[in-house]
Amino acid sequence: MTTSLERAHAILADFPVVDGHNDLPWALREQVAYDIDARDIAVDQSAHLHTDLARLRAGGVGAQFWSVYVRSDMAGDVAVSATLEQIDCVQQLIERYPADLRRALTAADMEAARTEGRIASLMGAEGGHSIDNSLATLRALHTLGVRYMTLTHNDNIAWADSATDEPGVGGLSPFGHEVVREMNRAGMLVDLSHVAATTMRAALDTSVAPVIFSHSSSRAVCDHPRNIPDDVLERLPANGGVAMATFVPKFVLQAAVDWTAAADDNLRAHGFHHLDTSAEAMKLHGAFEEEHPRPVATVSTVADHLDHMREVAGVDHIGIGGDYDGTAFLPDGLGDVSGYPNLIAELVDRGWSDADLAKLTWQNAVRVLGAAEDVARDEQARRGPSNATLDQLDG
Repeated sequence: MTTSLERAHAILADFPVVDGHNDLPWALREQVAYDIDARDIAVDQSAHLHTDLARLRAGGVGAQFWSVYVRSDMAGDVAVSATLEQIDCVQQLIERYPADLRRALTAADMEAARTEGRIASLMGAEGGHSIDNSLATLRALHTLGVRYMTLTHNDNIAWADSATDEPGVGGLSPFGHEVVREMNRAGMLVDLSHVAATTMRAALDTSVAPVIFSHSSSRAVCDHPRNIPDDVLERLPANGGVAMATFVPKFVLQAAVDWTAAADDNLRAHGFHHLDTSAEAMKLHGAFEEEHPRPVATVSTVADHLDHMREVAGVDHIGIGGDYDGTAFLPDGLGDVSGYPNLIAELVDRGWSDADLAKLTWQNAVRVLGAAEDVARDEQARRGPSNATLDQLDG
């Protein structure tokens, strides 16, 4: 008799995972200053990273959006330059491992990679600070291969509100709406992870292309501002977008939300940024955890989110965005990129059909990128590029 895990592997052999968000490029920057000889992902990197080629293969990953993230406290040309370095890092990886990774710019490229048995490698910029309030810079990132941009990271920017900052412009400013329109025109997916619920709604009001949430789960299941309210999930069928559930325990398990708030306070009290993953910060984190045991999320925790998201948005509008190498902690059974089959097996046990699972892992994400390309062709035929500025539109 076929086990659930065997069935999961069989499904992934035909319809591998498109993962919406992996922070390997930033981890390479922080750990080895982009020296990919020092972190050769063709060999086991489990002592240092969540990601290497063997574990991507074991996890059934067929396409990866590599995050070209830079911290939100970087600003201006510093943020732009650092984003370019992240893009270069991804390009170096693709060139170094051509038997395993294939540069992908389109939905057709993703399908070609699947046919070839390679991992389609796409890029997503994490935070609108990466364009320094410049629509020309936005277009340049698209030309370099960036296929989504998360409108904010953890902090507000001049034209968009973050989920984890105080309200600033009430969602999107007039320039923020223009950014969304220009992303539609370029063919760059509007990513609404990290943004305030007001920003989500404003972007959905403006975007004529499907949006994504590259790594966000359900707020009804776990009440964290990084997650997606049901009223927003309910709008995805009309928009055509996809919400990609993340694995980060502090976003998916309520007890972990509360524990993380206390642990972050402890880091800040000792002079560290709450997102610091240096050895010194992790040592302090470890001491805190010894005294206050960390609540542990599981594969079932993530499956609860996917069950709810499917119920509210529909099976055509959900996906997966693990956030590997962008978080210090992960659920049991999902500790690195080899863990996706465990999640699929759990969903098999919950009665998800093979057709449903194929949509979750592969088909929805490929469809949404293709739809964004179709919108871009129409928009480019209708109008030229916008050269509007923040000062012109926001005053």
